[in-house]
Amino acid sequence: MKPIIYTRGQQLPALLEQRILVLDGAMGTMVQRFRLTEADYRGQRFQDHPKDLKNNGDLLVLTRPDVIRDIHEGYLAAGADIIETNTFGANAIAQDDYGLGHIARELNVVAAKLAREAADKFGTADKPRFVAGALGPTPRTASISPDVNDPGARNVDFEQLRAAYREQVEGLLEGGVDLLLVETIFDTLNAKAALFAIDEVFEATGERLPIVISGTVTDASGRVLSGQTVTAFWYSVRHAQPLAIGLNCALGAALMRPYIQELSKVAGDTFISCYPNAGLPNPMSDTGFDETPEVTSRLLRDFAAEGLVNIVGGCCGTTPEHIGAIREAVAPLAARSTQRNFFYREAA
Repeated sequence: MKPIIYTRGQQLPALLEQRILVLDGAMGTMVQRFRLTEADYRGQRFQDHPKDLKNNGDLLVLTRPDVIRDIHEGYLAAGADIIETNTFGANAIAQDDYGLGHIARELNVVAAKLAREAADKFGTADKPRFVAGALGPTPRTASISPDVNDPGARNVDFEQLRAAYREQVEGLLEGGVDLLLVETIFDTLNAKAALFAIDEVFEATGERLPIVISGTVTDASGRVLSGQTVTAFWYSVRHAQPLAIGLNCALGAALMRPYIQELSKVAGDTFISCYPNAGLPNPMSDTGFDETPEVTSRLLRDFAAEGLVNIVGGCCGTTPEHIGAIREAVAPLAARSTQRNFFYREAA
């Protein structure tokens, strides 16, 4: 494969060879702490919008940017090397559910700028901070029927996904992200549409950013929802030449271990990321999950000690307290060693 010269995020490959980098934690969990009302989500601009907007977390970059800025800075203060833009559902397909598909690009531009400002505020020459443009899976699936009585039915197609992702990527690049994170992949076909769109934008703009691809294993079967094993998933997306491949979301760290071990073994020529949720549902917990910062950090420290990971962080239920504990736990440990990744080359 032809090597890549990155136009942004050039420092990441070398840093990942030197140490384990820490990704931030959950955005939605932190937003819930603010106990926002419908009025907060609407702001002045959308006060007369005909649909309910509460829980459209992506919209907060426009209506309550102070909340999103506070969350970003909380994770950076806890020691995160990489923060994600608040754009998990900031694509036209997801936003159409709220009647806001037409502002998808704006959401991404503004979200990227907010994260960029926060990262630049905390970054130093010795400890640079990076912004990952987050691309979620959308609420629709190209591989699975939404109707149990009609296996051939689909409510989205590849072209719709490609167009939505392209618009999102263009907005993220305009806002100033350092890398792109295609995450929480439950349908590999959706992910392929995102990767196709990313490549289109790279070709059109001349930009070339690192890509991290993160799937989600939904249960003990060890498969993504569309049916692939972790190994099959890797070989399906390897053509995108990612900086890192990994898993996130559906499982806590304890249950994710065998799948990270499998991925680390088969993807020997690239870096590995892992950002699990905070364990099993627990209504008695502050976050709704049962893995405390101490438990999550201990488990991820074990992953690092075993030589499995290069990027660690948190997904649903995790907080700055989790990220701070993870950072402390993995800081003394070496990053997973790889064969020299032929996918990238540092810029001359």
